[in-house]
Amino acid sequence: MSSAGGRRRSLLANAIESIGTTPLPTPAADVPVTEERAVREKPAEDTATPSFLERRGIVFDEITRTVKRPTIRLKPSECSIWPGNARDYAALSYDRCASLIESIREEGTNREPVVVRRTPNAEQSYELIVGTRRHFSISWLHANNHSEIDLVARIETLDDEGAFRLADLENREREDVTDLERARNYRHAVEAYYNGVRTQMAERLAIPKQNLHNLLQLAELPDEVVSAFADPGDLKVRHGMRLSPLLKDDRYRDAILAEAALIIAEQEKLRATGADKIEGSKVCERLAAAVTPARQAPSPKAKPSLTAASGKEIGQVLADTKAKGITININPKGGGASVDEILDALRPVIESARFAR
Repeated sequence: MSSAGGRRRSLLANAIESIGTTPLPTPAADVPVTEERAVREKPAEDTATPSFLERRGIVFDEITRTVKRPTIRLKPSECSIWPGNARDYAALSYDRCASLIESIREEGTNREPVVVRRTPNAEQSYELIVGTRRHFSISWLHANNHSEIDLVARIETLDDEGAFRLADLENREREDVTDLERARNYRHAVEAYYNGVRTQMAERLAIPKQNLHNLLQLAELPDEVVSAFADPGDLKVRHGMRLSPLLKDDRYRDAILAEAALIIAEQEKLRATGADKIEGSKVCERLAAAVTPARQAPSPKAKPSLTAASGKEIGQVLADTKAKGITININPKGGGASVDEILDALRPVIESARFAR
């Protein structure tokens, strides 16, 4: 059981307990019969607001209806999986659910009930809204000699939008729901339940609009780019924020997809040989770098030459800075110049040097 789930149930339990222990007002003693009759016969006055007892009753009724639902025991085969949940059920495996499978095997049940809704006209009587890993784990146990373990479920009456919000609230606390799963779930939900209005969806989920935008950017990545990451869990929201704007630019899209194809081939070779995969951050860097042409090293700057009056090169000006002065390399033998020719060649260079300006 997650600590977050425990805190949530603890808060609700405390609310029920505090309401249940609120002392009731004591009736007045020895009210005269005539006065009692008069009180009974007096027309009730219209009140603008409900009394404390009425308010307490309403709150108590709401909490008992939404929290203290009875649970039932089901076989996993009695439940279909609601496709609106973020988690990719087909991607679940023993490795991804091993700790949960062992926990359920030891306890003989799933401690935290899953949430289902009735589907009277469907092939299966119930549809699973929340608890795909628990459902998979008990299904796996059934297939591996533990058919005595039932799936404990709570029945809720929910429309699709309500089911989505409930599942999303649950999945936000689950670290094993990948960013990509949640992003694709949001992309489906914004069209299916909110008519494409992102602001409305953000308000209903009580999340910042920018967070929703960032997730939807991740969902926009093409399959070729997604496949370049060795595992879906390696693909993070920040990667979508960086790559999605580049992919929308026709100048860059083909280059990114070409680089993604190269990375996919490399990942397959690494997987086949048992070598370490290319990490998600490096994959993102390579894809983003594909749009930037490789910078050519600047050609070395030619050194100014020192030329004699005859036109022969007798040296080079190696450096000429105001701070450090001028550095000249003279090779009189190479040019066959005399001392006077060298001095004549040096005069204009020294006069125009930067330190002399």
